[in-house]
Amino acid sequence: MNSQDLLAKVRKLDIKARGLSKNIFAGQYHSAFKGRGMVFSEVREYQYGDDVRDIDWNVTARFHHPFVKVFEEERELTVFLLVDVSGSQNFGLHHQLQKDITTEIAATIAFSAIENNDKIGVIFFSDKIEKVIPARKGRKHILHIIREMLDFKPQSNKTDLSVALESLNRMVKGRSTTFLLSDFYAEQNFEKALNISGRRHDVIAIQVYDKFQKELPNVGLIKVQDAETGKSSYIDTANRDVRTAHAVAWNRRQETLQAVFNKSKVDNISVSTTDDYVVALTKLFKQRAK
Repeated sequence: MNSQDLLAKVRKLDIKARGLSKNIFAGQYHSAFKGRGMVFSEVREYQYGDDVRDIDWNVTARFHHPFVKVFEEERELTVFLLVDVSGSQNFGLHHQLQKDITTEIAATIAFSAIENNDKIGVIFFSDKIEKVIPARKGRKHILHIIREMLDFKPQSNKTDLSVALESLNRMVKGRSTTFLLSDFYAEQNFEKALNISGRRHDVIAIQVYDKFQKELPNVGLIKVQDAETGKSSYIDTANRDVRTAHAVAWNRRQETLQAVFNKSKVDNISVSTTDDYVVALTKLFKQRAK
């Protein structure tokens, strides 16, 4: 991608993601992802209905009438995006690739974070850590993240989710809000790493997939290639049994994946490349705000 095309894509995504974060997700994000607790802000005179447990007795004794302590949410969060950049992200038989949707979702979350004065960082991963962007604030920082997501070329096509989660635990000492964006097509078991990360951080899994991974189209004999291993094979999609077996395998895989998320107590959503991800994010934010 040349510099002019990249700049045009950055601008387009900047406008879309910034608009979504301001107009749709501004309040929902704040409610869904809480701060680290309540911190003392100031004292004020007691008013009818105030909790007597909040009375500051030292100040009350000094001025001979009651004052209460006022607390506010310690809002600032550190947000990390763990973004799968393996070969399978280039899959897409419709009008958009998986990585296109992943990038838009990540950009929307990033803008929502800075709108709430949170820091945000990114870990790009395949079966190794490809690149780390430290957590910072500011629109300039977000534009840098977007440029990297649009133009990043990984060294490996394979996927290992454990590598990303273990790296998060090593690099981020305090608690973070972490979005794990992937199609979760990985041969390695990542349940143990997810359990550990789920205890240390607030982890949210966002699965992005193409609809034909779920349901094969009836288009006859097709040649498919595994984007991560490079292996090719032929599939007769005109065969109903083949299509049924494919759908059954997908459902079993999703049930297993959901069980892993449930065991680790990780909130999660699944988004197809043909879905409206705004609907999915809105549902996620509303569920967490309850």
